[in-house]
Amino acid sequence: MKSHTSMDSKPTGLAVAIFLLLSIQILCPAGVAGDITGVCYGRNGDNLPTPADTVALYKTNNIDAIRMYEPFADMLEALRGSGLSVMFGPRNEEIQSLAQDPAAATNFVSTWIIPYINDVSIKWITIGNEVFPSDIAPFVPAAIRNVNAALTSSGITGISVTTVLAMTALANTYPPSATTFLPDLTEIMTEISSILTQTNSPLMANVYPYFAYASDTNDICLDYASFKSQTPVVIDGDMQYNNMFAAMVDGFNAALEKINAGNVVVMVAETGWPTEGNEPHTSVDNAKAYNTGIMTCGGSARMRTPRRPYTPVDVFLFAMFRENQKDGPVEQSFGIFSPDMTPVYDIFCHY
Repeated sequence: MKSHTSMDSKPTGLAVAIFLLLSIQILCPAGVAGDITGVCYGRNGDNLPTPADTVALYKTNNIDAIRMYEPFADMLEALRGSGLSVMFGPRNEEIQSLAQDPAAATNFVSTWIIPYINDVSIKWITIGNEVFPSDIAPFVPAAIRNVNAALTSSGITGISVTTVLAMTALANTYPPSATTFLPDLTEIMTEISSILTQTNSPLMANVYPYFAYASDTNDICLDYASFKSQTPVVIDGDMQYNNMFAAMVDGFNAALEKINAGNVVVMVAETGWPTEGNEPHTSVDNAKAYNTGIMTCGGSARMRTPRRPYTPVDVFLFAMFRENQKDGPVEQSFGIFSPDMTPVYDIFCHY
């Protein structure tokens, strides 16, 4: 659902029917995370901490990375020297211009990358947040190319330019191995995947078992959706699925394989669970269980998906703060911290 800024959003119930059959009880893994655990930073609140205090809170909690939904100059200033890996992108409304006018891409890089790159660790630029399918989607490949070209001409390396998909970009999602991109998206996703292969960049995905579970609690088990289950149930060939999160990620992996892009790594740009607004499905206990399943202390415990057993899944949790200007109590309650910086629940490794 869209919020005040077009990129600070998540799938709604539209994402839900996708995994209606992935239910019942299943074995809870130690966690699903990769070498990076980040947290998304939104600004739809009138009582949020300063950028400097926010960066300090990330550092105190040993969070590796921050995702912004558009570039904020004051936050980029606060991130100087922090060591945090940084993700952001233009607003969805700017994508067509970036695609059609290379000068717009050059201006984006000149404005938001060059002034900060020496002491802000900008790692990812996201061209589009959940614009597949939409009228904007056809412009994404050219926008990615133009931004890549602008980076190259500026002598900047080490930044991945990619896009962020929701589950609504997928079809035929049960079992995970059957998943494809929507037929109307096959050509454009093949083009984007070719670019990502050439630049060794990940494909980003927003993955929300909560929405699937909340939409169909009769068929989808809470334990399966929130990393609490004890016994495997989804058997897909020789793969056993331990939770809905892994099944959803592997849906993207399977779709990529079908367009000969199985080498493209899937990175989770958003995932989370709300604490209020749809009781009993929303609760602190459920949110903590889910995010604890994602966020584990220590690399040895971090899990891979059955389809990619040797590839850790890098994850950005949604979101850092409760945001009181978002639409409705569910949307407002994804935050792991209250605006006064006290934890709603504690999941991070303090060491």
